[in-house]
Amino acid sequence: MTTIRRFCCEDLLRFAPVNLDHLTETFNMSFYMSYLARWPDYFHVAEAPGNRIMGYIMGKVEGQGESWHGHVTAVTVACEYRRQQLAKKLMHLLEDISNNIDKAYFVDLFVRASNLPAIKMYEKLGYVVYRRVLRYYSGEEDGLDMRKALSRDVEKKSMVPLKKPVTPDELEYD
Repeated sequence: MTTIRRFCCEDLLRFAPVNLDHLTETFNMSFYMSYLARWPDYFHVAEAPGNRIMGYIMGKVEGQGESWHGHVTAVTVACEYRRQQLAKKLMHLLEDISNNIDKAYFVDLFVRASNLPAIKMYEKLGYVVYRRVLRYYSGEEDGLDMRKALSRDVEKKSMVPLKKPVTPDELEYD
């Protein structure tokens, strides 16, 4: 049976095997710690019996006005636990927190343009490509900024795609 719970400091010492996938973006410990301190509601782990970490989601809430949104910084599931809808459950959890607690307009995420399985999964969850960000990943690979409108965005304005790509320096960071 899978347990989904809040990520805690001890998990930082146990989650490295989940990050072994070459498509998973990894960060330094202080980055994870800052998310854990600032946005604990947006950091969850899926755990198997025996306390083995199956996957996690890490995000935040940011922006102003109609740009107030939940952001998925990372979602990953260990290879041996894929195809069990864990990523879907973790995504729904972050979406619910963004929608019901923080009253965000949308949720967004960035994904490598080459990561077709992830893109298809996000599309099945209702995300659309909002814009392409040229050379987003290490200055080499393009990223796709994908968005899903939440209940506050009644007209779904946040999902209207931009017509042309942007560069990383054109992104707005709050």
